[in-house]
Amino acid sequence: MIIKHVLSYSLFQTTIWTMLALALIVFVSLYFVNAGYGQFRTRSWGWSINNRVGWILMEAPVFLVMLVIWAQSGYSLHVPELVLFGLFQLHYLQRSFIFPFLMKGRSEMPVAIMLMGVLFNTINGILQGGNLYWYPNPDYADGASYLLRWHVILGIALFIAGFIINLHSDRVIRRLRKPGDTRHYLPHRGFYRYVTSANYFGELLEWTGYAIATATLAAWVFPIWTAANLVPRAHAIHKRYHDEFGDAAVSHRRRIFPFIY
Repeated sequence: MIIKHVLSYSLFQTTIWTMLALALIVFVSLYFVNAGYGQFRTRSWGWSINNRVGWILMEAPVFLVMLVIWAQSGYSLHVPELVLFGLFQLHYLQRSFIFPFLMKGRSEMPVAIMLMGVLFNTINGILQGGNLYWYPNPDYADGASYLLRWHVILGIALFIAGFIINLHSDRVIRRLRKPGDTRHYLPHRGFYRYVTSANYFGELLEWTGYAIATATLAAWVFPIWTAANLVPRAHAIHKRYHDEFGDAAVSHRRRIFPFIY
């Protein structure tokens, strides 16, 4: 178990706190600098590659790292860890190997953004896999009864709800344009009636639910980092929609959290 040998418990904890500190820096920075992918991509971000290829290369590492850690655990079938592992892998199976092939258009992703994503996803995979199989919550020893605790039921329900919202929101975006159309459109269906970044809201809801169900500090690193990345971006998207479509089109919506922000 090479990865575990490198990450002693003290180093594992240090990595958690370092990631939490970096999340704050990222959160503040992204209110001043837009990450250059999607509608904010510019040539200043350097060499770019096909968007589908970029997404696969960026997202697949976390799926594979989690898979390796699970395999190194002896293919554990212990119920709490297996359920949480399954939820995590469900998201990244879709995000890594299905979502990229549903994309439309010929957009590109800067290699710099892709490499930053690879770095984060690799570290996050080690943290989340280690959190389940190296240094797990002692309560997981309760086995299947752990899943009957109120916070686990709530967390799994939030994860499933967020997963559905995320999938539906991506589908709404894909259907905005007809083949060959490059114009921008304002989505209106689903949770886009309440926020301008419904897909981000769904993803943040997923990982918040996952952290509630997992009940460990390492698990909370993920939704905190997700918020640090997506909340400022949702703000930038809201502002762009406001400038492009006018105040009347977006004034009744929030950025990412319905009725709040």
